[in-house]
Amino acid sequence: MKLIVTDDYDDMSRIASHHVLGYLTQNRRVNLAITAGRTPVKLYEDLISAIGGYDCYSHVHYYNFDEVAFKGQSREGVTISNLRKLFLSPAKIKETNIHKLTDDNFLDFDRQLQQDGGLDLMLMGLGSDGHFCGNIPGLTRFHHSVVKLPLEGNIAEFIALTEMNGDMQSVPDHYVTMGPMSVMAAKNLLLIVSGENKAWALAQVIEGEVTEQIPASVLKLHPSLLIIADSASAAQLSAESLQRYVQSPV
Repeated sequence: MKLIVTDDYDDMSRIASHHVLGYLTQNRRVNLAITAGRTPVKLYEDLISAIGGYDCYSHVHYYNFDEVAFKGQSREGVTISNLRKLFLSPAKIKETNIHKLTDDNFLDFDRQLQQDGGLDLMLMGLGSDGHFCGNIPGLTRFHHSVVKLPLEGNIAEFIALTEMNGDMQSVPDHYVTMGPMSVMAAKNLLLIVSGENKAWALAQVIEGEVTEQIPASVLKLHPSLLIIADSASAAQLSAESLQRYVQSPV
């Protein structure tokens, strides 16, 4: 595990985008799983400026790692819709380079990834409760691969409010996600973290025990994990952790 702590969100985004670009510029097929949400917004802006519309990046393929369908509707799910808005559409990514995880293919998704050569990099955010991807406390088991999990209670209400204009009728009773086993199979992991509301979770991931109650704690067992965090999200880390893990940004 390596950790880079930046002064602020903009620096975190810039350094993380440079790290991702290091993969995108390789002269071979590159498979990248990317995250939606607020944390990667500036990172995607930087990437769009760097690669948007250039044919020299046609070897890069993109995957979503979780999905919530719209119940009773034929439209694309919440995650891929957000990824299109944030990055895929403005970067002019070709449809043939977008590989969607859905309700229909989740049981075959790991096999398809293996056939495609595996994920070279997973770009993920960290939830304030310690979740990553769709792996949340109380539901996640470390042996899960790509899995269908129940969507109910506060999480369902949150999805309805933030993604479905408050319409609970559009919220399905489940979602699909790459579980810990599938995530840990990726060659490299990049966890980006920003804001004081993530400070507790980041401290638990780096300094706490590996437990399913903090699902992202398992990520530190990966042989190639890089965490890029701004100073606000790193505020609860001990001096010992900072001395042990912090790397100088390139």
